[in-house]
Amino acid sequence: MKVWDKGGRIPRTQRIITVLWLSFLMAGMATGVFFSSIDPLELRYCVSFPEISRTGAYTVGFFLFWILTAASSLLAVFFTYPASLDDEEKPESSTDL
Repeated sequence: MKVWDKGGRIPRTQRIITVLWLSFLMAGMATGVFFSSIDPLELRYCVSFPEISRTGAYTVGFFLFWILTAASSLLAVFFTYPASLDDEEKPESSTDL
């Protein structure tokens, strides 16, 4: 199994899958913490949302937490591992003295 590419970096697809998996786990924990203190049926008075069951509210809440944690994690990975320059894009070193 190839973990690192030639430049000693993790491949882009592996980084994206890692971010999505970890954000999935964090969304599950955030959903559990949030909905253990707030009843989803009480939220209908605060939010203009169509009639939805508790299970539907848990599902919507989970996906919102997943999108939030994935977006923040993807931004962190993007700024931590900037795009590498290919050989064609690398600036030519000047040999003129």
